Amino acid sequence: MARKFKVALRTVQHWLQRAGRRPLDRVDWTSASHAPERQARQTPPNVIELVVRWRSKLQHESPLGFCGAEAIAEQLRRLLPPARQPSVRTINRILRREGLLDGHHRFRHPPPPRGWYLPPLAQRQADMDCFDVIEGLALEGHGEIEVLTGKAFWGPYAHAWPTAAVSGQFVLQRLRQAWQQTGLPTYAQFDNDTRFQGPHNRPGVLGRVIRFCLALGVTPVFVPPRETGFQALAENLNNLWQRKVWDRSHHDHVPALLQTSNRFVTALCQRSARRLDQAPPRRPFPAHWRLDWQAPLRGSIVFLRRTDAAGAVRLLQLVFALDPLWPHRLLRCELDLDAHCVRFYRLRRREPYDQPLVKTMPFSLPERDFRP
Repeated sequence: MARKFKVALRTVQHWLQRAGRRPLDRVDWTSASHAPERQARQTPPNVIELVVRWRSKLQHESPLGFCGAEAIAEQLRRLLPPARQPSVRTINRILRREGLLDGHHRFRHPPPPRGWYLPPLAQRQADMDCFDVIEGLALEGHGEIEVLTGKAFWGPYAHAWPTAAVSGQFVLQRLRQAWQQTGLPTYAQFDNDTRFQGPHNRPGVLGRVIRFCLALGVTPVFVPPRETGFQALAENLNNLWQRKVWDRSHHDHVPALLQTSNRFVTALCQRSARRLDQAPPRRPFPAHWRLDWQAPLRGSIVFLRRTDAAGAVRLLQLVFALDPLWPHRLLRCELDLDAHCVRFYRLRRREPYDQPLVKTMPFSLPERDFRP
C-alpha cells in the first residue's frame, strides 16, 4: 500500500495504528496537533484548583476582601514549598483563563482624524498655522525671555522667535514676516492669551492680532480654555525647541540664542520639506499692503468652546444661552462678521464627521474707534 500510494511505510503504519479495529467511517482522519499532551512547565492541576479555591475563599471570608493575584500568592506561600509556588503572573493567567477577573479592559475609541474640528482642514483643502508662546525661561545675566513659536498644520513651515517679552506688536511683526515668506494660510490658531485675542475686561472687543488676520483674509481660530489636545502641534514644537535649542547649549545673550534658534528652525523645515507636495496651496501675501485699523471688519472668527453647567457658552466676554439640557458639550462657534450672527456647531470626537448646526444667534460688534 505504501508503494502504491507513494508514501512512507511509517505513514501507513501510523494510520493503521490510529484506526485500530474501528470501522473506517468512525476514524478521525484529521491531523492531530504536534504539541505534547502536557507542557513541561505547565502548572499542575492541583495548584490551579488551589488558586481557584483561595480566590473564592478570600472574596467571601477575608476581612479585607482582597482576592487578587498578590493576595492569593501570599496565602500559597504558606501552603506550598518554594519550588511549587506559582508566581503572581501565573496566578493572573489562571484567573483570566477561569474567567475570575473582576476588572474590565478599558475600551479606547479610535482618535478622530487630524484637524477634525475644521472640515476644510481635515480634508486637506486648507492649511493652518498654530502659534503659541513659551514662557518661564531665564537667560543668565539678561532675565526672563519668551519665545513666540509657530507651526504649519500640513505644510513644512516652523517658526521660533525668542525675545525679552512677547507683546501684541511683536506678534504682528512676526506674523507678517512669516506669511510674507510662506504665504497666507486659511486659518491661524491661537490660545486665549490677551496678546492674541485682545483684552478680557471689555465685552465684544477684538484685539490687534484678530484684526490683522481678518484684514488679510485669514480666519483666526481660538482653542477651548484649559483643554489639551487642540494645541498639541504647537506644544510639540515648544517641547522640541526647549530640548534641542534651550537645553543643549549655553547662550550669553539673546542674539546668540536667536542665531541658534534660526539654525534649528531652518534644519527642521528642510527635514519636513517633503510635506510641501502634499500641503494645500497658500495665497501669496499682497504686495504693497497696508493695514487700515478703522476699516470695517469682514470674514469670520472661529471659537472652540464648551458649554457650562447651564448650557451657555461665553464668547468675547458675552454669554450666549443655548440649551440648559446640553451642558459641558463641545462646540465650534463661527462668528460671521458679514452676516452679523454666530453659528454654533456640535462637535463630538466619537463622531467627527457629524457636525450639525445647533443654533444661530444674532451678534454685532460694538461700534467704537479702534486704537492700536
